[in-house]
Amino acid sequence: MLRRLAFLIHYSVKNMSRSRKLIAPIVLGGSLAAGSAAVFAASSLEPASAGGPAISGYQLPVPELQAIVDAPRAPQFRLGPLRKLALLVGQPGLPGIAEVAQPELKLAGLRINPRTRASSHFDFGDSLSLLDVASGKSRAVSGLPARPRIDNVAWSADERWVAFSRWADDGVELWLLDVEKASAKKLIRDKLNASVSAGFSWLNGSRSLLVKLTPAKQTAMPVASIVPAGPNMQETRGGKLTQTRSYPDMLKTAADADMLDWQLQSQLAIVGINGELKRIGPVATLIGVQASPDGKLILATQMRRPYSTILPAYRFPQLTEVWDMQGRKLKTIAERPMQERLPSGNDAVQTGPREFGWRSDQPATLYWLEAQAGGDPEVVAPVHDILFQQAAPFDGAPQKLLEMAWRYSGVQWGNDGLALVTESWWKSRDTRTWRIQPGHADSKPDLLFARKSEDQYANPGTPSTSLNAYGRAVLRTAADGKSLFLAGTGASPEGDRPFLDKFDLDSKQATRLWRSQAPYYEQVAALLDDSGNSFVTSRESNQEPANFYVRSLERAEPRALTHFIDPTPQFKGVQKQQIRYKRADGLDLTATLYLPPGYDPKRDGPRPMLMWAYPREYKTADAAGQVKDSPYKFNRISYWGPHVMLARGYTVLDGPSMPIIGEGKQEPNDSYLEQLKMDAQAAVDEVVRLGVADRHRIAIGGHSYGAFMTANLLAHTRLFRAGIARSGAYNRTLTPFGFQSEDRNFWEATAVYQAMSPFNFAHQIKDPILLIHGEQDNNSGTFPVQSERMYQALQGLGAVTRLSTLPNESHAYRARESIMHMLWEEDRWLDLHVKNAKAEEPAAK
Repeated sequence: MLRRLAFLIHYSVKNMSRSRKLIAPIVLGGSLAAGSAAVFAASSLEPASAGGPAISGYQLPVPELQAIVDAPRAPQFRLGPLRKLALLVGQPGLPGIAEVAQPELKLAGLRINPRTRASSHFDFGDSLSLLDVASGKSRAVSGLPARPRIDNVAWSADERWVAFSRWADDGVELWLLDVEKASAKKLIRDKLNASVSAGFSWLNGSRSLLVKLTPAKQTAMPVASIVPAGPNMQETRGGKLTQTRSYPDMLKTAADADMLDWQLQSQLAIVGINGELKRIGPVATLIGVQASPDGKLILATQMRRPYSTILPAYRFPQLTEVWDMQGRKLKTIAERPMQERLPSGNDAVQTGPREFGWRSDQPATLYWLEAQAGGDPEVVAPVHDILFQQAAPFDGAPQKLLEMAWRYSGVQWGNDGLALVTESWWKSRDTRTWRIQPGHADSKPDLLFARKSEDQYANPGTPSTSLNAYGRAVLRTAADGKSLFLAGTGASPEGDRPFLDKFDLDSKQATRLWRSQAPYYEQVAALLDDSGNSFVTSRESNQEPANFYVRSLERAEPRALTHFIDPTPQFKGVQKQQIRYKRADGLDLTATLYLPPGYDPKRDGPRPMLMWAYPREYKTADAAGQVKDSPYKFNRISYWGPHVMLARGYTVLDGPSMPIIGEGKQEPNDSYLEQLKMDAQAAVDEVVRLGVADRHRIAIGGHSYGAFMTANLLAHTRLFRAGIARSGAYNRTLTPFGFQSEDRNFWEATAVYQAMSPFNFAHQIKDPILLIHGEQDNNSGTFPVQSERMYQALQGLGAVTRLSTLPNESHAYRARESIMHMLWEEDRWLDLHVKNAKAEEPAAK
C-alpha cells in the first residue's frame, strides 16, 4: 500500500512539474529519510515559509531590491563609420514573463521562435536618436512604430543610412533610417529569416543590402504527430576516441529534423534603399552568407543531411559554394562531412578546409584554413594549421600564406603588404601574432608579439581599424603606413589602466600616446583621425557612470558627448576598494570590496557579508597572481551580481580571486579542491582582518561554474554560513567529455572528475544551500537535472536546502518576474540563515 501511495505521489508531482507554475520545493532539515517517507517530505510544490502561509507564484522582493531591477538602462552607443555621428539605441526595462514564454523550438542547439522564424531573443531597443560628434547635439528619430523592438543596427559605409531589424509578432522586418531626415521606415514587406543570423548586410557601398528572406512560397510548417512512428534509435559502429561534450536541445526524431529544415529554409534577395527587391538563388537551408567586398559574388553555406542526434547544428555536414549576384553557382568550394569524430583536446579541429571568408581589403579573394596532423593537438608536428588564399575566378592554385605551429585564432587584413595573423595553443596558453604580406608571395612572416594568453600584463592591445572603399574594416595605419594604433585594457600591478599606443611595424617599438589616469577608468572607443591625436573614449569613475567623450592629445580635458545619469543614485555613497592579500602558499590575490553607504567598520563593527566568485584556471602562478580589474570603475549595482545586497546592509566581496593553477605537466584540476579551499580561506581571513565581515556570518555564491564552486566549498569547508548556487553543475559524470577548461575525459581523469563533483560529497554539506536554475537551461553541461538531482540528494540526507526552478528561463534569466523572484529567494535565504546567525548557532531548520 505504501509503495502504491509513493508511486501516486511521484506521478502527481511529475505531472504538476510540467505546468507553468514556479516550482520551489524546500527541505527544512531533519534526519536522513528513507523509503516512502522521503517522498512525502519532498512532494510539496507550494511549501510553507518559515512560520508563515504557503508560498506560491512569483514573489516580489523588498522595494529597495525592486528599484534596482527597474532602474533605467543607458542607451547603446553605436559610432558611425566616418566618426561624424553616433546612433543611440534606447534600452527598455526587462521583458515580462508573457514575452519570454513565447513559443520556442529546440533544434540541434538552436532555439527558434516559430512565429517569427528567428532565434529566441528578448533584448530590444525601443528608441533611436542621432548624436553629432562635433557639436554634441542629438536628434530623435521619427517614424518608428508603437512597439519598435529594434535589433541588429548596421551603419552604411557613407554614414547616410542605418539598416536595422524590427521584431514584430509575425516576423522580423527590415527597416531603414534616413540619417539626414532622422526618419525611419519599413523598407520591404517580406520577412527576414533570422533563425541563425541577423538576416541582412550592406553590399559594396551604401546603396543596397543582401538579405535572407523566408521563402515566398513554402509548404505549411510540419506538425509532428502525437502518435509515434516508432522508437528513436541511435547506433555507433566504433571508431577513434572523440571528444563530444554534453550538448542540450539535440534532435530526437525524424520530425525534429524536418522541422529544422523548414525553419532554416530561406532565399537571398538584393534590396535597394528605395525598397526595390529582387529574389535570387534557390530556396535552401542557408546558415552562412557573405558577399564579397566588391559586391559581385556571394559565399553561401548550406546545411546538408544526414543530421545527428548528439551534435549541434554547426557540426552537421555543410556545402560551401560561390554564387554570382543572380544566385547561380559558380564554384563548389568545399563539401564538409559531419564533424562526428573530432580528436580530443581544446585545440582539436576537423581535417580539410574550414573557416572560409573574404579578405576585407580585396575585391574578391577567399581565405581559409586547413588543419595538419589530422587536426589532432596530441600529434607532435611542426605545422598544425595553414592559412590559404585564392582570388576570383578561383581557377589558379591556392596560395599558402602562413604555416602555423599552433592553432589559428584570427586574422586582420590591411592591404597587400600588411595583415596580422594570430595563432595560439591552449595546452600551454601560448599565443603569438605574425605580420604577413599577403600580396607578396616571396615575403617571410615577421613575428610581432609573443606571450602567454593568460598574461594580461603583457597584452599589447588590439589594433584599431577603419573602413575602406568597400565599406569593410581594415587595419588603420598612420599616414606613413608604417605604424599601427593599439588600444588595450592596460592590466598592471596598479589595476587596469587603458592605453593608446602607436606601434612601429619596423622597429616593433610602441610609443605611449595616452593612458587612463586616476580617479577615472577611461578606455578608447574609436580613433577620429590617422594620427592618433583625437579619439572617442568611454570614461567612468566610482561615482560617475560611463559616458562618451571626445579627447584630444592637445587638450587636457575631454569634451563630453553623452550625459547618461546614475541609474541607482540611492547607492551614491557606496564605498569601493580593491583589496590585495595572499594565499597560504604566498600567491597574490585580489578582490573588490563594497561597503554600504554610511557604513564605518570601526564605528559599526563587522557586518554579514556575501561573497560572489568564479574560479579560473591558469598554467602559471605569475599569471594567476596578476591584479584584476580597476578600482576606478563605476559602482554598477546590478540585479545580476551580489551588489544588490548592499541595499540590505550586507558588505559584499565581488570577484575574489579563485585561481586554480597547474604548472608544467600538471593540469589545474589535479589539485582543484586543495587550491579552492586555500583561495576561499584567504578571502575570508582578509575580510575578517579588515573588520568588514563577521567570520560566522559570511555567505558564498556564484552562477554557473561559480555555483559549482559554491557547492564544493560547502561540501569541503565550514567557512560559510550559507550558499547560493545558480544554474550550476554538480555531478561531473554527467559531463564525461570535458567541462569548463578541462579537456580530459572522465575515463582519462576519473579521480579528478569524482573528486570535483560536489554531488559525491552531498553528505558533507552541513550549511544551508539555495539552488536556483532556469528550467530551459541551454548551456552545455548545466542541464536542469544537475540541480534537481543535487536537491534530491540533499533532501534525502537531511540537509537544509531549497530548489527554485524558473519556467521558460535559460542559463541567464531574462523575465522581470524571474529576476524579481530570484532576488526574493536570495534575500530571504540570507535573512533566514546569515544575517542574524550566531557563532555557535546551528543553521535554521
